[in-house]
Amino acid sequence: MVEKDHFRQVLQHSPFHDRIEEHNLIKNWMSWNGYQTARVLDTLSAEYFAIRSGCSVMDLTPMEKYRITGPDSLAFLNRLVARDLSKLKPNRVTYVVWCNDDGKVLDDGTIFHLGDAGYRLCSQHHQLDWLLISSQGFDVEIAEETHEVAALAVQGPTSCAVLRAAGIDGLDQLKPFGIQYTQLLGFEVMVSRTGYTGDLGYEVWTEPRHAVDLWDAIFATKHRGLYDVRVIGLDALEMVRIEAGFIMPGDDFITAETAVRADHDRSPFELGVGWTVNLDKPYFTGKGALIKEKSSAIKRRLVKLVVEGNKPPVDSFLYDAMKGKRIGTIKSQTWSPILKANLAMADIDYINGKAPREIWAEIYYQKELTWHATWARTTVSEKPFWSHPRKSATPPGPY
Repeated sequence: MVEKDHFRQVLQHSPFHDRIEEHNLIKNWMSWNGYQTARVLDTLSAEYFAIRSGCSVMDLTPMEKYRITGPDSLAFLNRLVARDLSKLKPNRVTYVVWCNDDGKVLDDGTIFHLGDAGYRLCSQHHQLDWLLISSQGFDVEIAEETHEVAALAVQGPTSCAVLRAAGIDGLDQLKPFGIQYTQLLGFEVMVSRTGYTGDLGYEVWTEPRHAVDLWDAIFATKHRGLYDVRVIGLDALEMVRIEAGFIMPGDDFITAETAVRADHDRSPFELGVGWTVNLDKPYFTGKGALIKEKSSAIKRRLVKLVVEGNKPPVDSFLYDAMKGKRIGTIKSQTWSPILKANLAMADIDYINGKAPREIWAEIYYQKELTWHATWARTTVSEKPFWSHPRKSATPPGPY
């Protein structure tokens, strides 16, 4: 029987949707890759501090996932991405970017080496068409498995303790970017020590039919009074990923596939992720352009900025104070409650391969229905704004 008014449900529901809806007090939903996803469930501050001070849980099911199998899997992926994957061992994960022939970034993501089961590529945007085009001449099979894999991000200082209390054993020796297979309540789960928060955290993967059991096992630790576990939405994730200095395609830069005007796409060097590019490995898409680019001084770059004051520098123009010239724009920003500072990702022009010495932001803000303008000094940060030793400590501390 066809459900009445089924056509009104434009967005898909993940296997965790019913559980998430119970926690979503303000019903602030949005679309993520065609799924109904929460932006904020209760209060943004509570969700933020769950990540930084406790244990947060977020539904990762909408993230694009592709399984690559076949004799040429490694050769194909090594041709696709800029990083050398020949050193990626089974049960390990790595961060990658891939480019077009001009060396401009199409997307970034993570590659999981699943051993005999092949590789899993996770990306922010839909990539099946590009993967299929790029696979011509390789003996590989590429399958989109977004809907066949349910996943939760469990992040925060107590994330390891919570997962252990839920019944997932053996996490003490799991190193960052490692993968572990285990059983929970009689079904298989894969746990990776990965995340987008820059904190101690894990991602737990299973079949959709086991999703609710996985969720209930994690939240049973809260109901037993052992730990405070809180569901978070995309807005809290946006805050912590900026703190950690992670880039976001579509927010911090225009991908090569979606750029309409020339000179609006970006290379890995321009995005500050040139460390993912290995020019010594065999040919990969965009290698020639990247070799040429690296031989010359960089002309622009996505940088991390600390902006003085407490006025949010949303979409602010940036100026070189020495020359009085506009040099860039703030792409994304957040107020960091833990650092008590305005943090931003900004695209700026470089001079002779270096950032201008003194950069000011022109900020417009509204107060009592009246717009005001102010100026704020900024400081370029080469390192992540926020980093804590617990994110890489093995075994994790007894939080």
